[in-house]
Amino acid sequence: MAEEKKRTRRANGESAIYLGKDGRWHARVPMGYKDDGTPYRRHLTRPTRKELVDEVRRLEKQRDEGSARQPGKPWTVAKWLEHWVENIAKPVVSENTYAGYEVAVRVHLVPGIGRHRIDRLEPEHLESLYRRMQSDGSKAGTAHQAHRTARTALGEAVRRGHAAKNAAALAKPPRMEEDENEVEPYSVDEVQSLLLEVNKRRNSARWMLALALGLRQGETLGLRWSDVDLANEYLKLRRNRLRPKYEHGCGEAAPCGRKAGYCPARVQVRRETKNTKSRAGRRAVPLPGPLVVMLRSHREAQARERTAAGNLWTESEYVFTKPLGGPLSPNTDYHDWKRLLEDAGVRDGRLHDARHTAGTVLMLLGVPDRVIDQIMGWEPGGAARMRARYLHVTDPMLKEAARKIERAIWGAPENLVVDKDQDNEA
Repeated sequence: MAEEKKRTRRANGESAIYLGKDGRWHARVPMGYKDDGTPYRRHLTRPTRKELVDEVRRLEKQRDEGSARQPGKPWTVAKWLEHWVENIAKPVVSENTYAGYEVAVRVHLVPGIGRHRIDRLEPEHLESLYRRMQSDGSKAGTAHQAHRTARTALGEAVRRGHAAKNAAALAKPPRMEEDENEVEPYSVDEVQSLLLEVNKRRNSARWMLALALGLRQGETLGLRWSDVDLANEYLKLRRNRLRPKYEHGCGEAAPCGRKAGYCPARVQVRRETKNTKSRAGRRAVPLPGPLVVMLRSHREAQARERTAAGNLWTESEYVFTKPLGGPLSPNTDYHDWKRLLEDAGVRDGRLHDARHTAGTVLMLLGVPDRVIDQIMGWEPGGAARMRARYLHVTDPMLKEAARKIERAIWGAPENLVVDKDQDNEA
């Protein structure tokens, strides 16, 4: 025992194990250096030498793999998520992605699991949160968004050594019901009903760009006349319209008492558009003849509106504007879509369902996959996955397939007619 108690000088980086005066075994494990450059050692204690050696080896392995907790006070989940979303994620992701992260962090994750220490968070804590969210009325998709946000944020914590494992990567998010993501594209008859109603409305070409070509909302609202070549019948997509975000401009001395978006002196803090980041998103799209006619008519109508508005007109170069100029708000555009469906007597649906409709029509017409990918703006690597998600097999397509099978196997329909008299004689 005397030999075991004796301390000897050890090489740099080697753990020291010794029996203390309290009768317990102690270890000092070198873990690296603090921010100020001084060495950092972790102190461990166990009742037996074997237990301590096992723990030392586990900690040394984490240290060597870079997954051990770094020196300093451990992060709580709340502190880490708030730091991550503002200082790590925000500078490198798009405004829309950041907005989704920020809502998931503020509304769900911080209130639900924020008090846990990040290095002690378990998958069960997250799974319990997802169940509570659904019990409180949240859809499974909302829980999935919180799950994806937590997985991304905690993955960064693991890479930086603040936690040994990513609890969200181990947690099981709730099962998505099949009908929750099911999309039924609009039929050709429904599209034609919408077309009849669209022709009565302002900005009519805006809706046909969605239904005929599958343009995303941000792409359509971000279009400028310099992107449209009516002579050669195509348009170029290179930017997206972003959802506006406002801050109060009324000041603390005279607060208006309203939400920032309704403040009389509101200040917009998010840029109007962003350039499309992917190569597939920056694309040229052909314009069918009727759409060219609609856009020419739309440009003439916009010129008349500009003249009638005079000094009240806000110049912006956007193809689709408010009645007095300036870019359309995505929120206003969404409500216009809902009114269009109601006025046309067409079943309710998401604005994004128009994109599913366009992709399915392109497939129905036999347009080659590569051309569909170009029009829809899908990356080559993920195009097959996107086609599976957006291109829907409709009843007319199934019936046509049945007719083709019938002709191939049984021949022409007239050959299948049975002579009833001959059958009776038999």
